Amino acid sequence: MTALTLSTSAAPGLRADAIVIGVAKGAKGPVVAPGAEAVDKAYDGRLAGVLETLGASGAEGEVTKLPAPSGLKAPLVVAVGLGAEPEKDSAFDPEALRKAAGVAARALTGAKKAAFVLPLGDAADVGAVAEGVLLGAYSFTAYKGSAPSESAAKAKNGKAPLAEAVLLGGKPRDAAYKAALARATAVAEELNRARDLINMPPNDLNPESFAAIVQTAGKEHGLKVQVLDVKALEKGGYGGILGVGAGSASGPRLVKLSYTSSKAKKHLALVGKGITYDSGGISLKPAGHNETMKCDMSGAAAVFAAVVSAARLGLEVNVTGWLALAENMPSGSATRPGDVLRMYSGKTVEVLNTDAEGRLVLADALWAASAEKPDAIVDVATLTGAMMLALGSRTFGIMANDDSFRTAVHEAAEEVGEPAWPMPLPEHLRKGMDSPTADIANMGERLGGGLVAGLFLREFVGEGIPWAHLDIAGPAFNDGGPFGYTPKGGTGSAVRTLVRLAELTASGDLG
Repeated sequence: MTALTLSTSAAPGLRADAIVIGVAKGAKGPVVAPGAEAVDKAYDGRLAGVLETLGASGAEGEVTKLPAPSGLKAPLVVAVGLGAEPEKDSAFDPEALRKAAGVAARALTGAKKAAFVLPLGDAADVGAVAEGVLLGAYSFTAYKGSAPSESAAKAKNGKAPLAEAVLLGGKPRDAAYKAALARATAVAEELNRARDLINMPPNDLNPESFAAIVQTAGKEHGLKVQVLDVKALEKGGYGGILGVGAGSASGPRLVKLSYTSSKAKKHLALVGKGITYDSGGISLKPAGHNETMKCDMSGAAAVFAAVVSAARLGLEVNVTGWLALAENMPSGSATRPGDVLRMYSGKTVEVLNTDAEGRLVLADALWAASAEKPDAIVDVATLTGAMMLALGSRTFGIMANDDSFRTAVHEAAEEVGEPAWPMPLPEHLRKGMDSPTADIANMGERLGGGLVAGLFLREFVGEGIPWAHLDIAGPAFNDGGPFGYTPKGGTGSAVRTLVRLAELTASGDLG
């Protein structure tokens, strides 16, 4: 993990491999962003012109490298685009800073030390830049090389991630700045842990090994961890989780991860879908749709990361994470289309499609979470391809049983820079899940499939409990090239939203 420090040192005299500056897209060309005045002076005030000559415009995601002049001790200047220049007396959006820092950190793979002189107007900006650096510098290399010890830190090109980032303009003795740096470090480290889990191959990450990882983290951070294995699930009547995991040699698990604060007045429950591999079961996925199904546990990874983050931050709220873990495989013992499962709630579900398995494991976990009567429940899942068709690959959908709660969750997501969109739960779609055999079917109308899934989950939320469902099927796994602070592969989508919801619950400002 990249080391972060705050410094009031002047950029010209700092010894580093590179100095990172911000460039905005102005009305008449690139504009050097605040914070880099000393760097601009070293270029005799002509840095913007030099950048324009090199083709820079200040557009978001743009990186321009140029040799440093004699007035700087660092040999390289890295200019990163911040997007449109803000209006007069306005500051850069924290997300623009976060993305720029992430792009720069990735561009500096192999460097030992870089000084960031992006505009830092307040502690929130420090937190944004710090998050961007730590998330942008991420790489997953556990399976590179002939032996695990060969290079745990090396990226694909054989170079290690940026080793140290110094945030110039930060106030190392200011309590708010230090707190922002500490928060960013905790959240980014746990988000990157979630990315590691999502990227792990399914032959190494199954329900049992996932549960063991949670237990180890629980001991490290003083969290209570309870793991229900197959025997305990059978005794408890968790028919949804058992039904999904019935076809796999790796038995399912339900993991409860609890963080408690002596000062807590509220309790937030988080529920995550944890299908460590999804073949579709008997309703086998078609060719070309299986290769990335190791990511179907992204919701559980996000919940795990959020609960540990809450503990590391010492939030004054009780946060319980429920990880519904199973592997969905076809075999002689697998659940068949047409089977009826009796869920933990007592309701029966006719399984019309075994590839609509996420809602089955979530249903049991939601009912278990509801039994504790938390102040709110939020579930997270890579649930439906329909949500990807509706919102694309970078935005997750939010459904809820309460409009004001859905709005609060949406605002929290936007605040931390995670694109999300509120979605409805149309009552007329509920009838499509009526079953002549059971209380409800796990499939309904084909059109609006993401909303149908939300309506199914709503059936298993305790009465009177505000609940929101985040369908992260699109942004959970990035099949394309990296962008901003988002890498290729597992992204850790929704972690920052969940942490922010925990903070808002602690302060009494949620909903």
